[in-house]
Amino acid sequence: MINISIAKKLSGATGELNLHFHATILTGELITIYGPSGAGKTSILRMLAGLLEPDSGHIQVDDAVWFDKDKSINLKPQRRNIGMVFQEYSLFPNMTVRENLEFALNKGQSKSIVDELLELTELGQLQNKKPATLSGGQMQRIALARALIRKPKLLLLDEPLSALDTEMQSKLQDYILELHQQFDLTTIVVTHDLIEVIKMSKRVLIIEEGRIAKDGMPLDVLPLRHLKSLL
Repeated sequence: MINISIAKKLSGATGELNLHFHATILTGELITIYGPSGAGKTSILRMLAGLLEPDSGHIQVDDAVWFDKDKSINLKPQRRNIGMVFQEYSLFPNMTVRENLEFALNKGQSKSIVDELLELTELGQLQNKKPATLSGGQMQRIALARALIRKPKLLLLDEPLSALDTEMQSKLQDYILELHQQFDLTTIVVTHDLIEVIKMSKRVLIIEEGRIAKDGMPLDVLPLRHLKSLL
């Protein structure tokens, strides 16, 4: 179980935003965070990952405290046991697919996980290729596989499919769902895509002006006008 209660004052293109995020996420859940640009979605993931320090609050994952402002606890990202995928693939261009995955291994970790992920993501035939020769969908599969190399406790996905066409988005949504179940992950997906919300999650947190406005099943909490736009 993940208990999160964090606050952060942010500055953006639309002015100052006071972000307050309070949520409990069960182990094994896949939830989506949905809301307009500038609502604070990416900042929430960055604070969970340890890339941005909250002004106050705490983050506790099972029995481990990742952040507690009052107790001056702020674990570095490499100590938080997370996997994270951004819109950008951030692959090493001079390395092959296999080498990109092996680079993410912990010291002394068995390479068998690389073979397992190459098979799960159907990248085996491409393992000796370099990123420049691959499609966007193939590179995003590599990024997903790399995020899972260390078997993270928490997988954070920041609009990872937004740059892909609709058909490829659908295929990779299926991959994410399969990997989520296969690795028994707790997964948080930030998205502004309604179809992605409905397809991938049983629970959505709708963020408005830095706060959770609604929390529940997508078809229960998404505004009716938004759902009609999909018909």
